[in-house]
Amino acid sequence: MNKKVKIKRNWKVPKGQPLTAFDEKILSFQEAGCLVPKNSLIKTPQQIEGIRRSGVINTGVLDLVAREIHPGMTTLEIDKLVYEYTKDHGATPAPLNYYGFPNSCCTSINDVVCHGIPSADEVLEEGDIINVDCTTILDGYYADASRMFIIGKTTPEREKLVRVAKECLEEGMKACKPWTFVSDMGLAITRHAHKNGYTVVREYCGHGVGNEFHEEPEVEHYATRKGAGMLLVPGMVFTIEPMINGGGWETCGDEMDPTEWIALTEDGEDSAQWEHTFLMTEDGLEILTY
Repeated sequence: MNKKVKIKRNWKVPKGQPLTAFDEKILSFQEAGCLVPKNSLIKTPQQIEGIRRSGVINTGVLDLVAREIHPGMTTLEIDKLVYEYTKDHGATPAPLNYYGFPNSCCTSINDVVCHGIPSADEVLEEGDIINVDCTTILDGYYADASRMFIIGKTTPEREKLVRVAKECLEEGMKACKPWTFVSDMGLAITRHAHKNGYTVVREYCGHGVGNEFHEEPEVEHYATRKGAGMLLVPGMVFTIEPMINGGGWETCGDEMDPTEWIALTEDGEDSAQWEHTFLMTEDGLEILTY
């Protein structure tokens, strides 16, 4: 006898409210055993507008970093730019004091995969590649994005890694349509990374965002098949932020990091990452962090 599959009933129609076509479509996926979002993950127009306004400041922060970053600059100077710009625009940098994180942004250089901690002792050198990751809170709404920066002139290998990492984000965006699944996006990213001789980090992922720093779903960037993970429907807001390694996908902690935040590539090869916050619409993704 076949074992009955237990359905996780995330989607619920509020009592007294009529069943809509939207409800019916989600419920059909749920009854088929798919993981669907909770009602609370569908953002209201007011919430979407708040996230969009936060995204404008988040974009302005990274534009400022792009103008100012240069060889000889310390990562703590980058952090100061992020803090001052964010506060001057009436917002708050979300990473600051988040579970003890000591700074306003993450600065991840070369073989640092993510969560690099700004420091006065860390000086950018010609040829470095660095990811600057910023999250902004404005009026209670969150927006999250990161960019890669090449410091001066670097090697062809590092240039390619930075470019392909951005292409992986773009491939994921193209695959991410309404009523598809997280793994559909992850499979597109994985295929493009592997085609170029790279790997996709598996320990870290994207996430829902907007009303909180980190919400459901977990947006995994590595996948081997379609149709897995959460169903993505109009009204959801989440990040896509693939971390692409030049060597193996495995990561490890930095022994010199007492806070246990910093993640490095296990084999010492370089890593690159790009990130945006997205709104899923009836027509596809809208970027909220341009």
